[in-house]
Amino acid sequence: MKRPESIKALRDSGYQPVTVKQEMRRNLVSLIEKGENLFPGIVGYEKTVLPQIENAMLSGHDFILLGLRGQAKTRILRQLVRFLDEWVPAIEGCEVNDDPLNPICPACKRRVAAEGIHRDDRYREKLATPDVTIADLIGDIDPIKAANRRLSYSDPEVMHYGIVPRTNRGIFAINELPDLQPRIQVGLLNILEEKDIQIRGFPIRLPLDIQIVFSANPEDYTNRGNIITPLRDRIASQIMTHYPYTLEDAMKVTEQEAWTSRGDGIEVIVPHYIRELVETVALQARKSSYVDQGSGVSVRLTISLMENLISNAERRAIRTGERRQAVRICDLQNGIASISGKVELVYEGEQEGAVAVAKHLVGKAVKEVFAKHFPDAYKAKEKNEGAPSEYDAIFRWFAQGKRVEISDELPTREFHQRLAQVAGLEDLPKRYLGIKDTIEIPTAMEFVLEALHQNSILAKERTDTSALAYTDMFSTMLGKPEEAED
Repeated sequence: MKRPESIKALRDSGYQPVTVKQEMRRNLVSLIEKGENLFPGIVGYEKTVLPQIENAMLSGHDFILLGLRGQAKTRILRQLVRFLDEWVPAIEGCEVNDDPLNPICPACKRRVAAEGIHRDDRYREKLATPDVTIADLIGDIDPIKAANRRLSYSDPEVMHYGIVPRTNRGIFAINELPDLQPRIQVGLLNILEEKDIQIRGFPIRLPLDIQIVFSANPEDYTNRGNIITPLRDRIASQIMTHYPYTLEDAMKVTEQEAWTSRGDGIEVIVPHYIRELVETVALQARKSSYVDQGSGVSVRLTISLMENLISNAERRAIRTGERRQAVRICDLQNGIASISGKVELVYEGEQEGAVAVAKHLVGKAVKEVFAKHFPDAYKAKEKNEGAPSEYDAIFRWFAQGKRVEISDELPTREFHQRLAQVAGLEDLPKRYLGIKDTIEIPTAMEFVLEALHQNSILAKERTDTSALAYTDMFSTMLGKPEEAED
């Protein structure tokens, strides 16, 4: 439909101005009635966070999302734009996006041309930092404009508007709200309560039509030294975000966000237990006594770890000339960089400390995922009576002083051949992991060996920067324990 190009044409079209919050409420109701997914790509919040956001919009509330890093707060705020009308009329050239039938700035009251503004242009956000000023958010006097036009400083037309008035008739988001200086937070009080701004004490009042949303870390937000109480009181709804409650939701998020389909002709297979392992690393970090839980462990950890695992397999395929590769357990060594930089330690020490914690988290994850799919290997080792366990052939093979050396650089065939030397190793994962693609078998065999190491049954030695060897624990203890890897 042709958009009106003048005030008269706009009036004749039957257009009736509504506030931003009324507009968002109307569109929310319409989307709910149609049964549409209100927040595409947001996983695990269907019964917790999203209903509270819907209630806040239906109530016409400004609201804040409280959550640790990597809990999709910013992504949710940016999706609020879909609850705005696709186009609304606006006075051409107006700094505050004035409604042609309800202008608020003096200059626009003298304008007649009506254009449109798309909803994507009605969302603005600001990352709160200590150097943000009132001029950035609200505005200031422009002395050059006053001099050039010979106007008084009290004239509304010499004002330079900040990002908040420029978002009039839209959604304004402030990320990490507690990082704003207290004196800057005071400047938001009138905007939240009276919906107007005052600049430099001059009697200039603009009744803004604006939806304001915030995000913050709960630890910072609840500390009154970081946010002034009157501002907290004016934010009508406080919504807590969270990390995925279930392993399945966590895996959906990583699958959705990680760059896994590279489109370069190399197919990288990621077995289901490796996907579980990646998510379990984050779950272990979120309950580890070594990691600062007040800081949180972002879902970006699992996304980066998955991408690095796939990249390591891809790099191996390029060097070996293979077109299909499966991710291996030893690829995790080159994925440590995805973990160590995303966890904050309780006791900050040397740089190696984060790497050691990352390896510890991977080990705990391997042990947990293995216990989910396989019988208890440690009990099998201690068993002295009854029928033999599934692990006996493996234990006997290593007890003879034999060792198996592998590397993340080996071609698939050679990698498989080396692991196949271990008696009884190949049949075990086939029985418990339900492997359908034969290319996954070597990785599954390596997974068993690594899990036996994490259960303190096998020893692991690093022979060089890329190769490692699994040996009998007892033989290693009698030999050179200083070479064993933790």
